[in-house]
Amino acid sequence: MKEVWLVDYARTAFSRSRPTQPERDVFGEIRGDALLAELLMKFFDGRLADKGIEKKDMEEVSIGVASGVLENWTYGGRGPLFLAGFPYEVPSFSIDRQCGSAGSGMHVGIMEIMTGHSKNVLATGFEHMTRVRGKGTDPNLSTANKKSKFYRPDLDLQTLFNMLQTAQKLYEQEVPTFTKEDLDKFGVRSHNLAVKSHEDGFFKGEIIPIEGHAPGNVEEKMIIDRDMNPRKSTLETVSQLRRISTPFYLERNGGKEGYVKREGTEEGVITAGNSSPLNAGATAAVLIEAEEAKNKGIEPLAKIVSIGWAGVDPTVMGRGPVPATQKALKYANLTADDIDYWEINEAFCIVALNCMDKFNIPEEKVNIMGGSTAIGHPLGSTMVRLTGTLARILKEKKAKYGIANACVGGGQGVATIIENLDT
Repeated sequence: MKEVWLVDYARTAFSRSRPTQPERDVFGEIRGDALLAELLMKFFDGRLADKGIEKKDMEEVSIGVASGVLENWTYGGRGPLFLAGFPYEVPSFSIDRQCGSAGSGMHVGIMEIMTGHSKNVLATGFEHMTRVRGKGTDPNLSTANKKSKFYRPDLDLQTLFNMLQTAQKLYEQEVPTFTKEDLDKFGVRSHNLAVKSHEDGFFKGEIIPIEGHAPGNVEEKMIIDRDMNPRKSTLETVSQLRRISTPFYLERNGGKEGYVKREGTEEGVITAGNSSPLNAGATAAVLIEAEEAKNKGIEPLAKIVSIGWAGVDPTVMGRGPVPATQKALKYANLTADDIDYWEINEAFCIVALNCMDKFNIPEEKVNIMGGSTAIGHPLGSTMVRLTGTLARILKEKKAKYGIANACVGGGQGVATIIENLDT
Protein backbone atom coordinates (compact mmCIF):
# COMPACT_ATOMS: atom_id res chain seq x y z
CA MET A 1 0.00 0.00 0.00
CA LYS A 2 1.17 3.52 -0.83
CA GLU A 3 1.61 6.03 2.00
CA VAL A 4 -0.93 8.87 2.01
CA TRP A 5 -0.25 12.37 3.25
CA LEU A 6 -2.74 15.07 4.15
CA VAL A 7 -0.79 18.09 2.89
CA ASP A 8 -3.22 20.97 3.44
CA TYR A 9 -6.69 21.76 4.68
CA ALA A 10 -8.94 24.81 4.67
CA ARG A 11 -12.53 25.77 5.34
CA THR A 12 -14.92 28.66 5.37
CA ALA A 13 -16.13 30.02 8.66
CA PHE A 14 -19.36 28.31 9.72
CA SER A 15 -22.39 30.58 9.77
CA ARG A 16 -25.45 30.17 11.97
CA SER A 17 -28.28 28.91 9.80
CA ARG A 18 -31.73 30.46 10.04
CA PRO A 19 -34.13 28.57 7.73
CA THR A 20 -37.08 30.84 8.55
CA GLN A 21 -35.01 34.04 8.66
CA PRO A 22 -32.40 33.66 5.90
CA GLU A 23 -31.35 37.30 6.15
CA ARG A 24 -29.90 36.53 9.60
CA ASP A 25 -27.53 33.91 8.13
CA VAL A 26 -24.39 35.77 7.01
CA PHE A 27 -24.15 33.29 4.11
CA GLY A 28 -27.90 33.40 3.45
CA GLU A 29 -27.45 34.99 0.01
CA ILE A 30 -24.88 32.41 -1.17
CA ARG A 31 -25.77 28.95 -2.46
CA GLY A 32 -23.96 26.04 -0.83
CA ASP A 33 -22.24 24.95 -4.04
CA ALA A 34 -21.09 28.52 -4.63
CA LEU A 35 -19.75 28.69 -1.07
CA LEU A 36 -17.63 25.61 -1.78
CA ALA A 37 -16.52 27.07 -5.11
CA GLU A 38 -15.45 30.33 -3.42
CA LEU A 39 -13.42 28.33 -0.92
CA LEU A 40 -11.72 26.25 -3.62
CA MET A 41 -10.81 29.26 -5.76
CA LYS A 42 -9.19 31.05 -2.85
CA PHE A 43 -7.55 27.85 -1.56
CA PHE A 44 -5.91 26.97 -4.87
CA ASP A 45 -5.01 30.53 -5.85
CA GLY A 46 -3.44 31.18 -2.46
CA ARG A 47 -1.88 28.58 -0.19
CA LEU A 48 -1.86 25.69 -2.64
CA ALA A 49 -0.29 27.76 -5.42
CA ASP A 50 2.56 28.55 -3.04
CA LYS A 51 3.13 24.80 -2.71
CA GLY A 52 3.03 24.20 -6.44
CA ILE A 53 -0.34 22.42 -6.28
CA GLU A 54 -2.74 23.23 -9.12
CA LYS A 55 -6.34 22.34 -9.90
CA LYS A 56 -5.25 20.32 -12.93
CA ASP A 57 -3.16 18.06 -10.67
CA MET A 58 -6.23 16.62 -8.96
CA GLU A 59 -6.99 13.10 -10.21
CA GLU A 60 -10.16 12.79 -8.13
CA VAL A 61 -12.45 15.19 -6.28
CA SER A 62 -15.05 14.09 -3.75
CA ILE A 63 -17.86 16.33 -2.55
CA GLY A 64 -19.68 15.33 0.61
CA VAL A 65 -23.18 16.70 1.07
CA ALA A 66 -25.90 15.27 3.29
CA SER A 67 -28.82 17.02 1.56
CA GLY A 68 -27.84 16.72 -2.09
CA VAL A 69 -31.20 17.93 -3.37
CA LEU A 70 -32.57 21.07 -5.05
CA GLU A 71 -29.76 23.63 -5.33
CA ASN A 72 -27.39 21.29 -3.43
CA TRP A 73 -27.58 18.80 -6.32
CA THR A 74 -24.00 18.66 -7.61
CA TYR A 75 -24.44 16.77 -10.90
CA GLY A 76 -22.07 14.03 -9.79
CA GLY A 77 -19.77 16.53 -8.11
CA ARG A 78 -19.22 18.42 -11.36
CA GLY A 79 -21.24 21.55 -10.60
CA PRO A 80 -19.01 23.08 -7.91
CA LEU A 81 -15.91 22.29 -9.99
CA PHE A 82 -17.35 24.13 -12.99
CA LEU A 83 -18.02 27.11 -10.73
CA ALA A 84 -14.49 26.99 -9.29
CA GLY A 85 -12.79 26.87 -12.71
CA PHE A 86 -11.41 23.34 -12.62
CA PRO A 87 -10.32 21.79 -15.94
CA TYR A 88 -12.95 19.47 -17.44
CA GLU A 89 -10.44 16.61 -17.24
CA VAL A 90 -10.62 16.56 -13.42
CA PRO A 91 -13.13 13.85 -12.38
CA SER A 92 -15.41 14.06 -9.38
CA PHE A 93 -18.20 12.43 -7.45
CA SER A 94 -20.69 13.42 -4.77
CA ILE A 95 -21.20 11.23 -1.72
CA ASP A 96 -23.90 11.03 0.94
CA ARG A 97 -23.13 9.34 4.22
CA GLN A 98 -25.01 12.09 6.06
CA CYS A 99 -22.73 13.52 8.79
CA GLY A 100 -19.88 11.33 7.56
CA SER A 101 -20.16 12.36 3.90
CA ALA A 102 -16.94 14.35 3.56
CA GLY A 103 -15.11 11.74 5.63
CA SER A 104 -16.23 8.90 3.40
CA GLY A 105 -15.27 10.94 0.34
CA MET A 106 -11.86 11.38 1.91
CA HIS A 107 -11.72 7.63 2.62
CA VAL A 108 -12.35 6.82 -1.04
CA GLY A 109 -9.52 9.15 -2.01
CA ILE A 110 -7.24 7.58 0.60
CA MET A 111 -7.93 4.11 -0.79
CA GLU A 112 -7.35 5.32 -4.37
CA ILE A 113 -3.93 6.59 -3.40
CA MET A 114 -3.09 3.57 -1.25
CA THR A 115 -3.83 1.25 -4.17
CA GLY A 116 -1.91 3.36 -6.68
CA HIS A 117 -4.90 4.50 -8.72
CA SER A 118 -4.38 8.20 -7.92
CA LYS A 119 -1.58 10.37 -6.59
CA ASN A 120 -3.42 13.63 -5.93
CA VAL A 121 -6.92 13.79 -4.47
CA LEU A 122 -9.13 16.62 -3.24
CA ALA A 123 -11.73 15.80 -0.56
CA THR A 124 -14.40 18.42 0.06
CA GLY A 125 -17.80 18.91 1.62
CA PHE A 126 -20.48 21.54 2.02
CA GLU A 127 -23.88 22.06 3.58
CA HIS A 128 -26.24 25.03 3.64
CA MET A 129 -28.89 24.40 6.28
CA THR A 130 -30.57 27.77 5.75
CA ARG A 131 -31.24 27.35 2.05
CA VAL A 132 -31.74 23.55 1.88
CA ARG A 133 -33.00 21.74 4.97
CA GLY A 134 -35.67 19.07 4.98
CA LYS A 135 -36.77 19.96 1.47
CA GLY A 136 -36.86 17.95 -1.74
CA THR A 137 -36.77 14.48 -0.15
CA ASP A 138 -39.34 11.70 -0.24
CA PRO A 139 -38.28 8.88 2.10
CA ASN A 140 -39.89 5.47 1.72
CA LEU A 141 -41.93 4.86 4.87
CA SER A 142 -43.01 1.31 4.00
CA THR A 143 -41.10 -0.12 6.95
CA ALA A 144 -43.85 1.35 9.19
CA ASN A 145 -46.71 -0.14 7.19
CA LYS A 146 -47.86 -3.46 8.67
CA LYS A 147 -49.35 -4.45 5.32
CA SER A 148 -46.13 -3.89 3.43
CA LYS A 149 -43.63 -6.63 2.68
CA PHE A 150 -40.99 -4.15 3.84
CA TYR A 151 -42.53 -3.79 7.32
CA ARG A 152 -40.00 -3.78 10.17
CA PRO A 153 -41.58 -3.71 13.63
CA ASP A 154 -38.17 -3.05 15.19
CA LEU A 155 -37.67 0.23 13.31
CA ASP A 156 -39.24 3.31 14.92
CA LEU A 157 -39.50 5.89 12.13
CA GLN A 158 -40.28 8.73 14.52
CA THR A 159 -36.89 8.19 16.14
CA LEU A 160 -35.06 7.19 12.95
CA PHE A 161 -35.59 10.59 11.29
CA ASN A 162 -35.41 12.70 14.45
CA MET A 163 -31.81 13.15 15.54
CA LEU A 164 -32.89 14.82 18.80
CA GLN A 165 -34.69 11.63 19.74
CA THR A 166 -31.73 9.39 18.87
CA ALA A 167 -29.62 11.46 21.28
CA GLN A 168 -32.29 11.29 23.98
CA LYS A 169 -32.50 7.51 23.57
CA LEU A 170 -28.73 7.13 23.81
CA TYR A 171 -28.76 9.21 26.99
CA GLU A 172 -31.49 7.08 28.58
CA GLN A 173 -29.76 3.85 27.61
CA GLU A 174 -26.57 5.05 29.30
CA VAL A 175 -28.22 6.11 32.58
CA PRO A 176 -26.81 6.36 35.23
CA THR A 177 -23.42 6.96 33.57
CA PHE A 178 -24.38 10.51 32.60
CA THR A 179 -26.64 13.26 33.85
CA LYS A 180 -28.08 16.27 32.03
CA GLU A 181 -25.60 18.39 33.96
CA ASP A 182 -22.77 16.40 32.37
CA LEU A 183 -24.15 17.24 28.93
CA ASP A 184 -24.58 20.91 29.79
CA LYS A 185 -21.08 21.18 31.28
CA PHE A 186 -19.59 19.67 28.14
CA GLY A 187 -21.53 22.17 26.02
CA VAL A 188 -20.27 25.08 28.11
CA ARG A 189 -16.73 23.73 27.77
CA SER A 190 -17.11 23.49 24.01
CA HIS A 191 -18.25 27.09 23.63
CA ASN A 192 -15.64 28.56 25.94
CA LEU A 193 -12.80 26.61 24.32
CA ALA A 194 -13.96 27.68 20.84
CA VAL A 195 -14.17 31.33 21.92
CA LYS A 196 -10.65 31.15 23.33
CA SER A 197 -9.33 29.40 20.22
CA HIS A 198 -10.72 32.21 18.06
CA GLU A 199 -9.30 34.85 20.38
CA ASP A 200 -5.88 33.14 20.31
CA GLY A 201 -5.95 33.02 16.50
CA PHE A 202 -5.87 29.23 16.15
CA PHE A 203 -8.65 29.08 13.57
CA LYS A 204 -7.03 31.74 11.38
CA GLY A 205 -4.77 28.93 10.22
CA GLU A 206 -7.68 27.07 8.62
CA ILE A 207 -10.44 29.59 7.85
CA ILE A 208 -10.33 31.31 4.46
CA PRO A 209 -12.37 34.53 4.65
CA ILE A 210 -15.42 34.70 2.37
CA GLU A 211 -17.63 37.69 1.68
CA GLY A 212 -21.09 37.48 3.20
CA HIS A 213 -23.36 40.06 4.75
CA ALA A 214 -24.10 41.49 8.16
CA PRO A 215 -26.60 39.48 10.22
CA GLY A 216 -30.04 40.81 9.38
CA ASN A 217 -28.87 43.16 6.61
CA VAL A 218 -28.20 41.59 3.22
CA GLU A 219 -27.18 44.95 1.75
CA GLU A 220 -24.28 45.39 4.18
CA LYS A 221 -21.44 43.27 2.81
CA MET A 222 -18.80 42.00 5.23
CA ILE A 223 -15.95 39.51 5.31
CA ILE A 224 -16.79 36.41 7.33
CA ASP A 225 -13.58 35.09 8.89
CA ARG A 226 -14.77 33.51 12.14
CA ASP A 227 -17.43 31.01 13.18
CA MET A 228 -20.68 32.71 14.08
CA ASN A 229 -21.96 30.37 16.79
CA PRO A 230 -19.37 30.23 19.64
CA ARG A 231 -20.19 32.41 22.63
CA LYS A 232 -18.93 32.66 26.19
CA SER A 233 -21.16 30.44 28.28
CA THR A 234 -21.94 29.52 31.86
CA LEU A 235 -23.55 26.40 33.27
CA GLU A 236 -26.20 28.53 34.94
CA THR A 237 -27.34 29.94 31.58
CA VAL A 238 -27.05 26.73 29.56
CA SER A 239 -28.89 24.62 32.12
CA GLN A 240 -31.94 26.87 31.76
CA LEU A 241 -32.31 26.48 27.99
CA ARG A 242 -35.51 24.98 26.64
CA ARG A 243 -35.55 21.19 26.45
CA ILE A 244 -36.26 20.04 22.90
CA SER A 245 -36.38 16.23 23.13
CA THR A 246 -39.03 13.87 24.48
CA PRO A 247 -38.26 11.03 26.94
CA PHE A 248 -38.71 7.36 26.08
CA TYR A 249 -39.29 6.39 29.73
CA LEU A 250 -37.42 3.11 29.26
CA GLU A 251 -38.82 0.33 31.43
CA ARG A 252 -35.37 -0.88 32.41
CA ASN A 253 -34.82 2.50 34.08
CA GLY A 254 -38.11 2.43 35.97
CA GLY A 255 -40.34 3.81 33.24
CA LYS A 256 -41.87 7.27 33.58
CA GLU A 257 -41.81 7.20 37.37
CA GLY A 258 -38.11 6.36 37.44
CA TYR A 259 -37.30 9.01 34.82
CA VAL A 260 -39.15 11.78 36.61
CA LYS A 261 -37.62 10.82 39.95
CA ARG A 262 -34.16 10.92 38.45
CA GLU A 263 -34.50 13.97 36.18
CA GLY A 264 -37.03 15.99 38.15
CA THR A 265 -39.10 16.59 35.02
CA GLU A 266 -41.16 14.83 32.37
CA GLU A 267 -39.16 16.62 29.66
CA GLY A 268 -36.10 15.41 27.75
CA VAL A 269 -32.47 16.39 28.28
CA ILE A 270 -31.39 17.64 24.84
CA THR A 271 -31.18 21.42 24.47
CA ALA A 272 -29.54 23.92 22.12
CA GLY A 273 -26.77 24.20 24.70
CA ASN A 274 -25.70 20.55 24.55
CA SER A 275 -26.12 19.91 20.83
CA SER A 276 -24.81 21.36 17.59
CA PRO A 277 -26.64 24.20 15.81
CA LEU A 278 -27.72 24.39 12.17
CA ASN A 279 -24.93 25.77 9.97
CA ALA A 280 -23.68 26.64 6.52
CA GLY A 281 -20.06 25.99 5.58
CA ALA A 282 -17.58 24.28 3.28
CA THR A 283 -14.35 22.35 3.79
CA ALA A 284 -11.50 21.03 1.62
CA ALA A 285 -8.41 18.86 2.10
CA VAL A 286 -5.64 17.79 -0.29
CA LEU A 287 -4.28 14.24 -0.12
CA ILE A 288 -1.11 13.27 -1.96
CA GLU A 289 0.84 10.02 -2.25
CA ALA A 290 3.94 10.43 -0.06
CA GLU A 291 6.59 9.90 -2.74
CA GLU A 292 4.79 12.29 -5.07
CA ALA A 293 4.74 14.92 -2.34
CA LYS A 294 8.43 14.40 -1.57
CA ASN A 295 9.32 14.81 -5.23
CA LYS A 296 7.46 18.14 -5.24
CA GLY A 297 9.08 19.26 -2.00
CA ILE A 298 5.73 19.32 -0.19
CA GLU A 299 5.70 18.73 3.58
CA PRO A 300 2.92 16.69 5.21
CA LEU A 301 0.36 18.09 7.58
CA ALA A 302 -0.28 14.50 8.67
CA LYS A 303 0.03 10.92 7.49
CA ILE A 304 -3.16 8.88 7.10
CA VAL A 305 -2.81 5.78 9.25
CA SER A 306 -6.20 4.06 9.14
CA ILE A 307 -9.90 4.49 8.44
CA GLY A 308 -13.03 2.85 9.78
CA TRP A 309 -16.80 2.79 9.35
CA ALA A 310 -19.63 0.85 10.96
CA GLY A 311 -23.40 0.51 11.25
CA VAL A 312 -25.46 0.65 14.45
CA ASP A 313 -29.11 0.72 15.50
CA PRO A 314 -30.40 3.78 13.60
CA THR A 315 -32.58 4.86 16.52
CA VAL A 316 -29.42 5.25 18.61
CA MET A 317 -27.16 6.57 15.87
CA GLY A 318 -24.91 8.30 18.41
CA ARG A 319 -23.24 4.97 19.15
CA GLY A 320 -21.69 4.94 15.67
CA PRO A 321 -18.26 6.43 16.47
CA VAL A 322 -17.42 3.58 18.84
CA PRO A 323 -17.43 0.58 16.44
CA ALA A 324 -16.03 2.72 13.61
CA THR A 325 -13.10 3.70 15.83
CA GLN A 326 -12.61 0.12 16.99
CA LYS A 327 -12.29 -0.94 13.37
CA ALA A 328 -9.77 1.81 12.58
CA LEU A 329 -7.71 1.02 15.69
CA LYS A 330 -7.64 -2.69 14.89
CA TYR A 331 -6.45 -2.09 11.34
CA ALA A 332 -3.70 0.24 12.61
CA ASN A 333 -2.69 -2.18 15.40
CA LEU A 334 -3.19 0.61 17.93
CA THR A 335 -5.20 1.02 21.12
CA ALA A 336 -7.13 4.01 22.41
CA ASP A 337 -4.31 4.62 24.89
CA ASP A 338 -1.95 5.27 21.94
CA ILE A 339 -4.04 8.23 20.78
CA ASP A 340 -2.86 11.66 21.92
CA TYR A 341 -5.82 13.78 20.78
CA TRP A 342 -9.36 13.16 19.61
CA GLU A 343 -11.84 15.17 17.55
CA ILE A 344 -15.22 13.60 18.31
CA ASN A 345 -18.08 15.28 16.51
CA GLU A 346 -20.43 16.94 18.97
CA ALA A 347 -23.61 16.53 16.96
CA PHE A 348 -24.84 16.05 20.52
CA CYS A 349 -22.68 16.21 23.64
CA ILE A 350 -23.95 12.79 24.69
CA VAL A 351 -22.29 11.28 21.60
CA ALA A 352 -18.86 12.59 22.57
CA LEU A 353 -19.32 11.68 26.23
CA ASN A 354 -20.41 8.15 25.34
CA CYS A 355 -17.36 7.65 23.10
CA MET A 356 -15.08 9.01 25.82
CA ASP A 357 -16.64 6.61 28.33
CA LYS A 358 -16.32 3.55 26.09
CA PHE A 359 -12.63 4.22 25.36
CA ASN A 360 -11.79 5.71 28.77
CA ILE A 361 -10.56 8.95 27.16
CA PRO A 362 -9.65 11.83 29.50
CA GLU A 363 -11.38 15.11 28.74
CA GLU A 364 -8.10 16.96 28.19
CA LYS A 365 -7.52 14.89 25.03
CA VAL A 366 -10.88 15.66 23.40
CA ASN A 367 -11.95 18.61 21.24
CA ILE A 368 -9.43 20.87 22.92
CA MET A 369 -10.12 23.85 20.61
CA GLY A 370 -13.86 23.52 21.09
CA GLY A 371 -16.27 21.14 19.41
CA SER A 372 -19.19 21.22 17.02
CA THR A 373 -21.60 22.28 19.79
CA ALA A 374 -19.92 25.67 19.44
CA ILE A 375 -18.04 25.68 16.12
CA GLY A 376 -20.93 24.21 14.17
CA HIS A 377 -21.83 21.11 12.17
CA PRO A 378 -22.61 21.73 8.47
CA LEU A 379 -23.50 18.06 8.06
CA GLY A 380 -21.84 16.90 4.84
CA SER A 381 -18.62 18.85 5.40
CA THR A 382 -17.84 18.16 9.06
CA MET A 383 -15.50 15.16 8.88
CA VAL A 384 -12.96 17.09 6.79
CA ARG A 385 -13.09 19.86 9.41
CA LEU A 386 -12.52 17.41 12.23
CA THR A 387 -9.58 15.72 10.48
CA GLY A 388 -7.96 18.97 9.39
CA THR A 389 -8.34 20.65 12.78
CA LEU A 390 -6.95 17.53 14.45
CA ALA A 391 -3.88 17.52 12.17
CA ARG A 392 -3.19 21.12 13.13
CA ILE A 393 -3.60 20.30 16.83
CA LEU A 394 -1.08 17.45 16.57
CA LYS A 395 1.40 19.85 14.97
CA GLU A 396 0.87 22.52 17.62
CA LYS A 397 1.08 20.07 20.53
CA LYS A 398 3.94 18.06 19.00
CA ALA A 399 1.83 14.93 19.49
CA LYS A 400 1.91 11.74 17.41
CA TYR A 401 -1.52 10.13 16.89
CA GLY A 402 -5.03 11.48 16.57
CA ILE A 403 -8.51 10.16 15.80
CA ALA A 404 -11.36 12.08 14.19
CA ASN A 405 -14.76 10.40 14.31
CA ALA A 406 -18.45 11.15 13.94
CA CYS A 407 -21.87 9.62 14.34
CA VAL A 408 -24.03 9.43 11.24
CA GLY A 409 -27.77 9.91 10.77
CA GLY A 410 -29.35 6.59 9.83
CA GLY A 411 -27.15 4.70 12.28
CA GLN A 412 -23.50 4.69 11.19
CA GLY A 413 -20.10 5.90 12.31
CA VAL A 414 -16.89 6.99 10.55
CA ALA A 415 -13.36 7.37 11.88
CA THR A 416 -9.93 8.40 10.61
CA ILE A 417 -6.58 7.92 12.34
CA ILE A 418 -3.74 10.30 11.47
CA GLU A 419 -0.11 10.66 12.51
CA ASN A 420 2.10 13.71 12.90
CA LEU A 421 5.38 12.77 11.19
CA ASP A 422 7.29 15.52 13.00
CA THR A 423 7.36 13.50 16.23
